[in-house]
Parts: sequence; structure tokens; C-alpha cells
Amino acid sequence: QVRLAESGGGLVQPGGSLRLSCAASGFTSDCYAIGWFRQAPGKEREGVSCFTSEHGVTYYADSVKGRFTISNDTAKDTVYLQMNSLMPEDTATYYCAALEVPLFNGDVWYRPYEYDYWGQGTQVTVSS
Repeated sequence: QVRLAESGGGLVQPGGSLRLSCAASGFTSDCYAIGWFRQAPGKEREGVSCFTSEHGVTYYADSVKGRFTISNDTAKDTVYLQMNSLMPEDTATYYCAALEVPLFNGDVWYRPYEYDYWGQGTQVTVSS
């Protein structure tokens, strides 16, 4: 059973930075994808970024390109989401999700229902 635990959320002013962590355990395969999603009140859950273990390919939503960076520390079994130049519209609950699959189809990385395992979420609030 894959388990995910997010941390690192909080309150930050516009223009500030936060680093989210997703600690993963229980993978039985070296082939997996870990995605970051977010959901604001009254809105659908949306894909933010994704890391795939095969070749370390990453994906980003257009709204965060150039501001957010996803990275993986295999020694710590942790995926990070570095968020810079934060804006009020980035305010949401952020979730990490995982899927064990060979040859992950990157065309669908942003679809929440593609993922089998989810963390509990961490709140990010961007406000002055």
C-alpha cells in the first residue's frame, strides 16, 4: 500500500515562496508517477505538476510554469514542489498523488482519476 504525506503548506504573502514535500512509502515498483494537484473552494481539482520516475520527466500546468519546480529526492523518498512568485490565485489545498505504472502516459498527467493513491493535503494561502 502506497502512503503519501504532504507537508510545508502555510500562509505566505504575494511574491513569496513555499516548498511542499510529499513523503512516499510502500512503492513496489521503480516505475511510478507522483503528481501535485490543488483544489480551491468551489473549484475542481487541477493538476499542478508531475514527476515520473522513468527518465525523470516532469510536467507543469501552464499557470505555474516558470514559477514552480518539482523535484525528487530518491534517498528520502520525497518529492518536492518549490513554489516561487506565489500569487493569491495559488491559494488552495495541495495534494500529492501517486500511480505505479510502467510507461506512464504523460498526456494524462493532469487528470486526478489517473492516480490511485492520495495524501491528506496541505493548505497554501497567499494573502497580504
